[in-house]
Amino acid sequence: MTPKQRSNLLRLLKPRHVAVIGGRDAETVVGECARIGFSGAVWPVNPKRQEIGGQPCFTRLEDLPEPPDAAFIAVPREAAIESVASLSRMGAGGAVCYTAGFGETGVEGAAAEVALVAEAGDLALIGPNCYGLINYVDRVALWPFAHGGNCPGYGAAIITQSGMLSSDLTMSQRSVPFAYMVSAGNQSLLGLEDFVELLAEQPEVRAIGLHIEGLRSIPHFAEVALQTLERGIPIVALKTGASAIGSRLTVSHTGSLSGTDALYDALFERLGILRVASPAQLLETLKFLCVSGVPTGKRVAAFTCSGAGATMLADHAETIGLDFPQPSEKTKAVLKDLLPGTATISNPLDYTTPIWGLAERTGPVFEALLGDTHDLALLLQDYPHPGLDESKPLYTNDTKAFVAAAQAAGRPTVVCSTLPENIDRETRDLLIADGVAPMQGLQEALNAIAAAARYGARRESLLEHRQPLVLTTAPAILNAELIDEAAGKSQLAAAGVRVPAGRVACGREAAAEAARLGFPVALKMLSARLPHKSEAGAVRLDLSSPEEVEAAVADMRRAVARHDPAAATDVFLIERMAAVPAAKLLVGLRWDAQFGLAMTLASGGVLVELVGDAVTLLLPADRAEIAAALGRLRLARLLDGFRGRPAVDRHVVVDALCQLADYMVDRAGEIAEIEINPLFLYRDRVCAVDVLMRVTAQSDAAISA
Repeated sequence: MTPKQRSNLLRLLKPRHVAVIGGRDAETVVGECARIGFSGAVWPVNPKRQEIGGQPCFTRLEDLPEPPDAAFIAVPREAAIESVASLSRMGAGGAVCYTAGFGETGVEGAAAEVALVAEAGDLALIGPNCYGLINYVDRVALWPFAHGGNCPGYGAAIITQSGMLSSDLTMSQRSVPFAYMVSAGNQSLLGLEDFVELLAEQPEVRAIGLHIEGLRSIPHFAEVALQTLERGIPIVALKTGASAIGSRLTVSHTGSLSGTDALYDALFERLGILRVASPAQLLETLKFLCVSGVPTGKRVAAFTCSGAGATMLADHAETIGLDFPQPSEKTKAVLKDLLPGTATISNPLDYTTPIWGLAERTGPVFEALLGDTHDLALLLQDYPHPGLDESKPLYTNDTKAFVAAAQAAGRPTVVCSTLPENIDRETRDLLIADGVAPMQGLQEALNAIAAAARYGARRESLLEHRQPLVLTTAPAILNAELIDEAAGKSQLAAAGVRVPAGRVACGREAAAEAARLGFPVALKMLSARLPHKSEAGAVRLDLSSPEEVEAAVADMRRAVARHDPAAATDVFLIERMAAVPAAKLLVGLRWDAQFGLAMTLASGGVLVELVGDAVTLLLPADRAEIAAALGRLRLARLLDGFRGRPAVDRHVVVDALCQLADYMVDRAGEIAEIEINPLFLYRDRVCAVDVLMRVTAQSDAAISA
């Protein structure tokens, strides 16, 4: 986005006047501008109609009183390109191109999209093939369908790559404060990152929601996301459309564990972006962030008038890392005098039905528990549907008493319903007016709180360490080839990573070399066509004599010939058997065309894909990031000693992982992939037992192979 396009995008977001080009869809846009309360001029352009939506039509764009700040284009493809050209020539601000039939339709459409961009010049262009833009703050709706949503003067800016999803979000019955809604469409000129950059600077925007199918430029997006992080504007992402793993990666376990979706997870972790799994969770998380803000920690004081509610709160909180600190002894004593004898004093606190709805009884209970140290206060309460109004005052009494106690204690305040639909619009609006987030759904509410707490902690950590590089910009690797295991291990040994003692020999010399090494040994056939030796019968372990080695050589030749005759060789790697480790780790490092370099850690061994215990991080990564990634594995429990196994010194493991990460970064552009499966972990050392490496033809590794 050029500086001129940036200033024009601001004109488009906050226009003084709007040109609407088209017929029926244009009429809808005129109506939506009226619905939202746009006070500026609306100029329909249509040579065949006298008026649209009660506004007189102009025959041509050139007939407008002045260049419009914003335009909505809803005409056929060729006419849309001509309209963009006219708007650009006359110095308009920007345009929403609702018209479809461009790059999403094939070769001809892609060529038309190139022409559209060429004609746009400095115009800020949203789309094509998009719904457009709603500015709830300044009351502008460049939108081709009836829209919902409301704005209390602040809210979330949501940018989607889907038109219908953005429309669905505006229609939600969740009282999310909206500031802006942008449907980006094909992103031919402006992408998600451009909208994030500008919207994060608007004072009314408290959080940004993204629906992402794919990103045009990972480095640019990362740069903008870090700027947004520094501003303290959380980004919440709904990522859909996990890509299939390219065929070039299918030779490795790493490929199946760290496909595009895992790389997005790593990107979001690096940038402090919160990922959610559903539109409902997207909206609830944005609502919490916009209304309640980012909590200082994860300690929650929770109240309910239901034993089941208290249990459900505690159960789900435990799985997502929220804390319910138990009342202090002093607070227990106070609560004992305030609560009925049937109440159990705990947090979450079921204050029981005998005092429910009696603010003079529940208010002191709320105040007592909130006298302890917490980061947030929550009331779980489901409200009666309209028509069941006789009991509503009792619900309202407890709500008001809770809000007063929580705000007096200076706590961010949440009222949530167990079921999403069980909190009515009137109650939601009253709560938002008091600065209280009305959360809909117990699990969605707790997930949102936990995510917001993680954001706060992650932001603090990222801003404290401030890595100079966000992502590697490794040269593209167009051609890479698999080298044999001996060559790969030689490279790792030169990088300082321990490998088993071994020798390379032809078949007739294998037994003698094994004897020189000392039994027991492992025998492997070497071939660049054998990435997974066990599947081809190309590996034998625990051979204890020359005779066993000779027999294994003969068996291996036959097995590999049956599996793939072209893979059979007379070159073997003989290695001294490594001792049984405390744990096995898979370490994968690879280059990705979009994301640069990445490292995957996983539980290693033959069941690696079945177990699926993996975490991926982007490189370069510092020691703390690598240690944290290791700690997130379920395997990490084994490192502390489990059921009599020896404990592993994590510092030693992290040292080796840092060496590997640095080696991969130093050889960027030369090495496409390294996979160690497994890396044996011992008390005070590691050993790379099996290695797969793909390198470029020009690299030292390929030459030495």
